[in-house]
Amino acid sequence: MSTTASAVRSRHAPSRFVRDTLLLTGRSLRAIPRVPERLLDVTIQPIVFILLFLYVFGSAIHVHGSYKDYLFPGIIGQSLAFGTIGAGVATANDMSEGVVDRFRSLPIGRLSIITGQVMGQVCEAILGLAIVVGFGLLLGWHPHLTASHAVELAGLMALGIVAFTWAGVLFGMLVRSPDAMQGIGFIVVFPLSFMAGTFVPISGMALIPRTIADWDPISALVASVRNLTQGAHATGSWQLTHPELAMALWCLAIVGICAPLALRRFNRTLAG
Repeated sequence: MSTTASAVRSRHAPSRFVRDTLLLTGRSLRAIPRVPERLLDVTIQPIVFILLFLYVFGSAIHVHGSYKDYLFPGIIGQSLAFGTIGAGVATANDMSEGVVDRFRSLPIGRLSIITGQVMGQVCEAILGLAIVVGFGLLLGWHPHLTASHAVELAGLMALGIVAFTWAGVLFGMLVRSPDAMQGIGFIVVFPLSFMAGTFVPISGMALIPRTIADWDPISALVASVRNLTQGAHATGSWQLTHPELAMALWCLAIVGICAPLALRRFNRTLAG
């Protein structure tokens, strides 16, 4: 009798996992209307950067071609990278407020708790990316995309969102509070995003920041978006001359490292 029950549970495990993941993803998204400020990092913040650099600092920055066409691919890359902070803060908030403990008492799969968190953050990142792209088009950004480049760009953006989300979820589990995640995230992501050629060319930087920027993973992200949307080929390190491949490798490495570590940390938390 127990063997039959186990077989039934095993047979329905995948569908149950998908159902639980979707329910928890919906729970994460339903929190947005109640706490809309959680989307500031993927909505208002990139718009502030756009307005500041386009209309305040842009006149002092000299690039080949239109600075508007140079800026928006960088903002897209920066927005994806900042998703690490948002995912980390949301995860740290759930871990510190006892939400996970309440989930543990419910008849849901353990894995679906963390995958629901990841899917919710991915949806928020996609919303923020759509807002940035729409705002850019409204201000006169003109991406030059072929059909193949559009498909490649969509795939790279999806891969990048998943990778940075997993990194944020892992960091959110390692810190003690959402405030700590906010501070650490800005200390790490903020300078890396600025040195990634987001607002100024890497080639004009001093030796030390240029060396860091040459191998900054966000640099590969920005360079790939700029290459696919504007046909602008970067020079410098190997990853800047092969940005799409470099970005894919970085994202696979981030997921391959962060996802198992996050799941291990999560299981240890549940067992504690």
